[in-house]
Amino acid sequence: MQYLGAVDQGTTSTRFIIFDRGGAIVASHQIEHAQIFPQPGWVEHDPMEIWSNTRKCITEALKKARLKGRDLAGIGITNQRETIVAWERESGRVYHNAIVWQDLRTSESIEALKGTPKGSMVEKKSGLVLSPYFGGSKIAWLLEHVDGLREDAEAGKAVFGTIDSWLAYQLSGRRIHVTDASNASRYLLMDIETLAWDEELLEVFSVPKVSLPTIVPSSGMVYGHTVEDGPFAAEVPIAGILGDQQAALFGQACFKPGMGKSTYGTGCFLLVNTGTDLARSHNGLLSTVAYKIGEEKPVYALEGSVAVAGSLVQWARDSLNLVESAQQLDREALTVADSGGVYIVPAFSGLFAPYWRSDARGVIAGLTAFVTKAHLCRAILESTAFQAYDIFKAMESDSGIATTELKVDGGMTNSEPLMEFQADLLGVPVIRPRVVETTALGAAYAAGLSVGVYRDLDELSSHWKERKRWESTMDEETRSEKVRFWKKAVERTLEWV
Repeated sequence: MQYLGAVDQGTTSTRFIIFDRGGAIVASHQIEHAQIFPQPGWVEHDPMEIWSNTRKCITEALKKARLKGRDLAGIGITNQRETIVAWERESGRVYHNAIVWQDLRTSESIEALKGTPKGSMVEKKSGLVLSPYFGGSKIAWLLEHVDGLREDAEAGKAVFGTIDSWLAYQLSGRRIHVTDASNASRYLLMDIETLAWDEELLEVFSVPKVSLPTIVPSSGMVYGHTVEDGPFAAEVPIAGILGDQQAALFGQACFKPGMGKSTYGTGCFLLVNTGTDLARSHNGLLSTVAYKIGEEKPVYALEGSVAVAGSLVQWARDSLNLVESAQQLDREALTVADSGGVYIVPAFSGLFAPYWRSDARGVIAGLTAFVTKAHLCRAILESTAFQAYDIFKAMESDSGIATTELKVDGGMTNSEPLMEFQADLLGVPVIRPRVVETTALGAAYAAGLSVGVYRDLDELSSHWKERKRWESTMDEETRSEKVRFWKKAVERTLEWV
């Protein structure tokens, strides 16, 4: 039996999952990490805590599987994208907490770029929209606000990277500083056509090129090996890297143009494969690298991003004490037929696709004395479905293709009321695969391709199997009415700050 491992480093937790050759989970271990909020709109993580948790997850998963590090043919890394770490190349000392993708501290500098010739150039070259979401302005902020960092970065002593870079560096015994093309395409610093750091983009954000990781393929090569004195206690090939949403696309075997998926995790992300031709959006979506295998041409995707999905459930649990668990929230939601006229727009960090409004803040609209806790629980779930609906419709408009089904994955697909409502709202079947941990699976598949466990993408496609589907039962009149009120609720969030 050949085994593959995947580090799945997400916004709220870290996991290590071991898969067998058929893509079945052998063992896994997960640990949450602290969410740090220094100011309203600021979000940080402790990179050393993430590294410590990664080590523990690897050790525990291997123990559960009764395997040694040497039993793994290779490992892949998948990660929360756009979250930026700055560290000293030689020692691994971090200069500052990681600035998380949800963070809004660079909103002012981003707004100043919008509508300018430089801003238009950035959007065209990067394939992205100007938003504090992406890595470039976060690096610029660190360079400006952390004492000594700019001098160290220009000297090549200090380096930056997304979480994949940080973990690959640590797992390899501080030997490699790389990021794959899917992660690099989220910096606002890479030319999406050449897949290289671009001098003009670097100049806009005043980022020294020497401080950035080497851009490598997502699969098709071994970047380095783990070390004997690390958590694997063996030299295991580090052989696949994909940003979390691209990894889920890969794990869902969406290898042909027009195939897409939606991941319901901390955020919600819908991607559709557009092939080797770069597609540009007219509806607020992003052009991004889906994956690159070896020397082959990159495969692109259109993407829509929702900042707050599963994290809204977490907020209801931890900050409001509305429920004790996600399962309880589901049970409460199932006790009522609808949300009682309540609409929740969780614009905690502004609105992402297709609106891209950092001035928005969250609202709960439609409250009356009729509303109970159960109605609020249902509205919390429905808000994710409405946000996904907005992206789905923008995706259809951009691609010119009427999507006939939606593949879904992520932890929130365990919510029956959410998945039922999503199918109703979209009017198409919503399909969940046997293995819902497709983000980690995609990273494992990428590693497996690199080390010869799998022959090609066709072999990976043969492993995908359907577990469950939800069909739409909502009539068009009801659907239109709900969407109309959702749009009214979204309008109430705008120009708050």
